[in-house]
Amino acid sequence: MRARLAFNGVACLRGERLLFEDLSFALAPGEAALLTGPNGAGKSSLMRIAAGLLPASTGKVEREGGLAFAGEAAALDAQLPLARALGHWAKLDGARDGAVAAALDAMGIAGLAPVPVRMLSTGQRKRAALARVIAGRAAIWLLDEPGNGLDSAATARLAAAMAAHRADGGIVMVATHQPLDLPGARSIALGSQP
Repeated sequence: MRARLAFNGVACLRGERLLFEDLSFALAPGEAALLTGPNGAGKSSLMRIAAGLLPASTGKVEREGGLAFAGEAAALDAQLPLARALGHWAKLDGARDGAVAAALDAMGIAGLAPVPVRMLSTGQRKRAALARVIAGRAAIWLLDEPGNGLDSAATARLAAAMAAHRADGGIVMVATHQPLDLPGARSIALGSQP
């Protein structure tokens, strides 16, 4: 799996507030970064910059390999049964046969495959969003607060999925307030400006 994610002198200005500046680091296949910091420090903004959804105020982001972004919204059609909703994204991502079933199983929600997305609980929706990332073929996973709404068993499943992705040469970047098992991850602490 070809993967690379590099930040060179990246800064983020939101309104007139500087969230962070001169941020430089690179992630190679099998590596991970753990973004931490208080609310408003710029974790989600950095994730959006990494995904190409928000331009950096200064600096440059270089990406090699496809990327999958999981934020607060599940990005799944609420009217469709879960497996079909995931299948839509898996097809767009060029996922292999059986990828949706394997992803549902990885997140412990295989039994919910026929349930419409709108009927899922908050934790089930979060696991569905993570299953969407797992089912795709993206080399780079960008996970913004992936532990929100997850119980301890689901958090352990997420940790196992991230470990498997890294072992396969993938990159994982996570923004979180919660403890998350991500061994050997580069710690990037963002601090808020007064």
